[in-house]
Amino acid sequence: MKKLKVGLGVSISNDAMKYAIVLPDGAADEPLPQLGGRTPLEAANIPYMDWVSMHGRLGRVVTVPKGYTPGTDVATLTLFGYDPHVYYSGRAPIEAAVKGLTAGPDELIFRCNFVTITDGLMKDFTAGHISQTETERLIVDLNRHFVDDPVMFHAGVSYRNLMLASNVRDMDVECSPPHDIPNQPVADHWPRGTGSDRIRTIMDRAAEMLRDHEVNRIRRERGTDPVTNIWLWGHGRPTKMESFASRFGCTGAVITGVDIIRGLAVSWGMKLIEVPGATGYIDTNYAGKGAAAVSALDEHDLVVVHVEAPDEAGHLGDADAKVEALERIDELIVGPLLDKLRRCGEWKMLIAPDHPTPVTTKAHSAIPPPFCFAGSAVQAVQKRPFTESAAANGIMVDPGHELMELFFRA
Repeated sequence: MKKLKVGLGVSISNDAMKYAIVLPDGAADEPLPQLGGRTPLEAANIPYMDWVSMHGRLGRVVTVPKGYTPGTDVATLTLFGYDPHVYYSGRAPIEAAVKGLTAGPDELIFRCNFVTITDGLMKDFTAGHISQTETERLIVDLNRHFVDDPVMFHAGVSYRNLMLASNVRDMDVECSPPHDIPNQPVADHWPRGTGSDRIRTIMDRAAEMLRDHEVNRIRRERGTDPVTNIWLWGHGRPTKMESFASRFGCTGAVITGVDIIRGLAVSWGMKLIEVPGATGYIDTNYAGKGAAAVSALDEHDLVVVHVEAPDEAGHLGDADAKVEALERIDELIVGPLLDKLRRCGEWKMLIAPDHPTPVTTKAHSAIPPPFCFAGSAVQAVQKRPFTESAAANGIMVDPGHELMELFFRA
């Protein structure tokens, strides 16, 4: 395999070009018995992604540098040309950017998941993909419950929320992402380190409030698992980032259903386009995202479409749902975008999962995922469909934050 290295540090002028980047979150996987020994990418009918792969460049990219926990935060920073060693300060501060939430020297921002823990096991790190109405009610009541503690809770999307904690100057705590411990004993993953007792106490007090809350009473009545706990993790303070335009010379718009990508977009100076029904789940509005992306190319040099659905299907351990998500992304997002781009003259498209989310483990993996890109001036090299096995015989981009410059320069 050829290991590709490119130089960084030079802005790129793209005046005549149109670009599209599609991020099928967690799309990469392993061969699965239930799919006849194929991966979801191999099993899915994805003619448009395959077209991009067969008419351009194909390979793998190291999105999670050694020593980092695999996740959308680190991996997406890498994909967009931002070295995590320089720019990564935790998941929560990135999500906080979209809310304009900052943290001083004596403050930390934590990601706050609503979760369901049963018999000591992490049964569901999404609390059944708690509804937005339930989330907002619980956040209000958490703030009332903690009125005597220097913390403030902020509602995000569904189970994905934030907590700002003060008086933490000497805190040095390690916290585990809840999506990495499905059905595992939580006792092995409680916060640890200096200040962990305080974080654990906050989590315990929240569990007491949630136990008999009206939201949970109603959930139990309708046969839904209760929201048993909050899970605090991904903490840090915001890091200032250079704008994407200053680094790569083009304006951009971003379409997503989750705050981690929204926060990155805001940090990079990109425009956010909200699409009704973009849920950040497998029921997201694929067609709406595709139509909005096509329209955005009339105004912007670059449009980015992030789709969480393959990742969520992986966390559910549902191979069929993952295949379906990939097929809908291909038909309703990649296909319309490719048609639009090919009528623009000069163009390029990149397909890049951030990391694998294997159905067998239901957790993120640091294995380098495949990518492919094509365009009006990009020479076809591998001429193979978009699969993990085909990409293994392509180029390897390491360090991964050099992929974006490769895409623009190719």
